[in-house]
Amino acid sequence: MVNAASASEFAVFGLAHEVTLGVFVVVTAALVIAGRWFRGTVAQWRLSRILAVVFATILILNEVYWLWPGHSQVLYSLPLQLCDLAAMASVWALWSQSKTPFALTYFWGLTLTSQALLTPVLHEGFASLPFWTFFGLHSLVVWAAIYLTWGVGLRPDWRSYRVAVLATMCWGVMMFTFNRLAATNYGFLDAKPQVESMLDLLGTWPWYLLSEVVLGAAVWALLTWPWVRRAPWEPRTAAG
Repeated sequence: MVNAASASEFAVFGLAHEVTLGVFVVVTAALVIAGRWFRGTVAQWRLSRILAVVFATILILNEVYWLWPGHSQVLYSLPLQLCDLAAMASVWALWSQSKTPFALTYFWGLTLTSQALLTPVLHEGFASLPFWTFFGLHSLVVWAAIYLTWGVGLRPDWRSYRVAVLATMCWGVMMFTFNRLAATNYGFLDAKPQVESMLDLLGTWPWYLLSEVVLGAAVWALLTWPWVRRAPWEPRTAAG
């Protein structure tokens, strides 16, 4: 039985974290199976839009709660984190299945947001609202990315790669400026989180920011290449 202390305090890869990740895997498999089963049908569009509405509802309720007047940390609860933007992009991608939101959902979801699931910056345990909102919103983004790619059959290309890189760089510049003006730390652009994270492997400030850029661009390129590479026996087209 989980005691009161473990229920109120979060531990990376503790019981609550492991159970949450287990549920995440099961739901992921179900979404991929459903997407492949209904692929190319009207039912698939309906399922995607139902998921978009559900995700949007959860996202809006979460933002309303944290931005409600009188909240003690409203300045630090603005939807400016990259994972917040990824959640918005995932709703857009599920509803429209267009290239730009899919690109953001794919790259942000499969790397940045999934990393947050494995090494969450979280202090409260499973009995708290922050625990559920953190894992709920982050899971939704990764679910959308996997469902749209391996379920529905959308594919990234080098244009998608450029869109994601440019959007991320623009966000980084804007957030760095905002952090300086508002004394915040969105995106951990001014300091590492106080708990252990993968950023600890990338050096000190500001070098870990440069490491993030280089490593992120390389990983995203690797995530693009399998979908665009031409088989050795595939003939070149006139445009190729």
